[in-house]
Amino acid sequence: MKISYNWLKQFLQMDWDSQKTGELLTDLGLEVEGISQYESVKGGLKGVVVGHVLTCKKHPNADRLKLTTVDIGNESPVQIVCGAPNVEAGQKVPVATIGTTLFTAEGESWQIKKGKIRGEESHGMICAEDELGIGESHDGIMVLSETLKPGTPCSEVFEIENDEIFEIGLTPNRADAMSHFGVARDLKAGLEQLEIQKGLVTPSTSNFSIGNRSLKIDVEVKDSQLAPRYCGVTISNLIVQESPDWLKNRLKSIGLSPINNIVDITNYVLHELGQPLHAFDANKIKGNKIEVKTLPSGTKFTTLDDVERELHEDDLMICDSEKPMCIAGVFGGSFSGVTENTTSIFLESAYFNPVAVRKTAKRHGLNTDASFRFERGVDINMTEYALKRAAALIREIAGGDISSEVVDLYPKKFEERHVFLTFDKINSLIGQEIPRDTIKRILASLEIKVNNVTESGLGLTIPNYRVDVEREVDVIEEILRVFGYNNIDYKEKLTASIATSSRFENHNIQNVVGDLLVSQGFFEIMTNSLVAAGTQNVLESEKNMVGMMNPLSADLSVLRTSMLFSGLQSVSHNHNRQKTDLKLFEFGKTYHKKGSKNIEKQHLSLFISGNRTDAGWTGNTATSDFFYLKGMVNHILQRLGLQDFDVEPYEGTVFSEGLRFNKDKKNLVSFGLVAKSLLKAFDIKQDVFYADFDWDAILESISSQNIVYTEIAKFPEVTRDLALLLDEGIAFKQVYDLAWNTEKQLLKKVNLFDVYTGKNLPKGKKSYAVSFTLLDSKKTLTDKQIDKIMTKLTSRFKKELGAELR
Repeated sequence: MKISYNWLKQFLQMDWDSQKTGELLTDLGLEVEGISQYESVKGGLKGVVVGHVLTCKKHPNADRLKLTTVDIGNESPVQIVCGAPNVEAGQKVPVATIGTTLFTAEGESWQIKKGKIRGEESHGMICAEDELGIGESHDGIMVLSETLKPGTPCSEVFEIENDEIFEIGLTPNRADAMSHFGVARDLKAGLEQLEIQKGLVTPSTSNFSIGNRSLKIDVEVKDSQLAPRYCGVTISNLIVQESPDWLKNRLKSIGLSPINNIVDITNYVLHELGQPLHAFDANKIKGNKIEVKTLPSGTKFTTLDDVERELHEDDLMICDSEKPMCIAGVFGGSFSGVTENTTSIFLESAYFNPVAVRKTAKRHGLNTDASFRFERGVDINMTEYALKRAAALIREIAGGDISSEVVDLYPKKFEERHVFLTFDKINSLIGQEIPRDTIKRILASLEIKVNNVTESGLGLTIPNYRVDVEREVDVIEEILRVFGYNNIDYKEKLTASIATSSRFENHNIQNVVGDLLVSQGFFEIMTNSLVAAGTQNVLESEKNMVGMMNPLSADLSVLRTSMLFSGLQSVSHNHNRQKTDLKLFEFGKTYHKKGSKNIEKQHLSLFISGNRTDAGWTGNTATSDFFYLKGMVNHILQRLGLQDFDVEPYEGTVFSEGLRFNKDKKNLVSFGLVAKSLLKAFDIKQDVFYADFDWDAILESISSQNIVYTEIAKFPEVTRDLALLLDEGIAFKQVYDLAWNTEKQLLKKVNLFDVYTGKNLPKGKKSYAVSFTLLDSKKTLTDKQIDKIMTKLTSRFKKELGAELR
């Protein structure tokens, strides 16, 4: 938000430099992000002075040029070659002296230098108004008043305004500071804390008076919930034209382009007082009636930017007796606004429901100065005052008569909020005791009324314009920011207590797994929990999604029901920037609606795509595949001490092929290759492997997991290998489970180290190379024992799996 220092000084008489004022504003919570210079004429006419043309004669070497001598206030006059047809002896003219920098209309600079023109020396330039940047005419040089003294700086003649502009990073809660008056009000409180008393000058409405009652426009508000207060007045016989320089300079200084005097005044009052206004051409209001209402969904309406929009049934509209004219609090219509032919207006000042305005603005993709303020909440008590302020300015600048009574529809008055503030709470939150008189003085400077004082605290009334102050802690925050965070003492001694926590605490387990994944080359990501409803329809019905009451946009309208889609967005984002080898993980939550309840679940998600590692001199890298992901899943579960889980195939909408690990009838993790149809929606052209851990189930399982340890064996283990010829439909898990069921005492490990399909094998067959590790913790195994176990295993494989030894 831009704040003009000159404008600010209209409310507070200050002689501080801008840097010092900016520091105080920042201390008050209105962070000044930068201070820039503004000049109503670029360059400020530095080096341009009043000159007196003493002589003027034809240039000896050019028909269209003239040779002049000009007194510019120096000891001797200078010679200047001029091409303007209207230059004459005796004139007072603006002269750009040697070394002066002027600017083109496009903002490009050029410097006046001593030179020769057609053989004659020229020591400066007599200027036209467009060359100085104070007008557009180039018909000839400017002729100034004869009373001016040669050598007078033209910056004084033309009243060039130099200003300093504060760029304030306004936080969303500070609706009260969305204007110059609001900032001045805060600044006054800060100065009083420094024991500098400054009176706050309020803008005058003394010029407001009703001239006649010749133009009455009736107003009907059909939904006072959407428009709690609506004010209006008519002004007739006005003249729409260019605004005076002072008004244009105020608007230009904060980055606004002047349009005409009526529109400029509404913009001026908006930035002066924070109250949006709208002016309608009264002659275009059919039936001399304003209706504030909603219209049927699908109604067409063309806004000021000539875009035809489809209205929603909840969009509040300002209508006449026949048609809509304006989207209330957001944007005007293309045909009802003020033009150069307007002679009468209806001036509107209102308070619209902040939530309704925000929803409407977001639905139509609009962000205007008016909606910015209405969304955050303007001061409902400012509505009539701002209307009178604008009407008085219009009467002063554009002429005309106020031709109706002020319409003020305010059926249900907003009640001021009451808060009881305890001294103990202040001291406990701030950490030091602030004198009670200081607290009362700060509250008074913030216009927070003290109704009663007790030994324990203060009964307060909060002004309506402080929409963000609702609770006791909000008042304490106000006291603290005015008192000054820098004035809070801190102790040299830091006292802390050591907290104990279980190693099974969520954050501890997350750190363990996070460190493990990072050590394997994974990067942690954090994605938005808000997504578009349409993105998740393939997995979840919209009725089971938790929607936002006031979404920022359609793309952020519901909370996610799966970690998959936000992760795929990150994968797509990286792929589009040539980062195709990815290993990502995220701890996050999903949200679900079950009947009337909202359910929140914790997850860990893994995303793998591209190569496992970068190519190096030792050899080419391997591409990530399903088994690499499976290995990572097993690695995580083993690190957490989880084993002996059930494995089942898992395919469907998400995976084209996948597995699910279950333990005690709870799903621990589902993982696999993401279906091509989902990848296509994100424009991902290479395989993505995804694992989704049910983190709540993981935490529950490990908290009940007993730690089991055994001594390191004193006797050697023995490994034997079998090459089994099996049907293609036989899974390794069947071999694995059968082996453990056959030998439960001495078998310690079963490992598949090779799979072969292809030549020299019967059709429909495959070969598994499996190793079996045997160990007796009490003695060394004999060959007889080993052979007996291997024979038993072979027999079971042949009988139950139809295996053959190769």
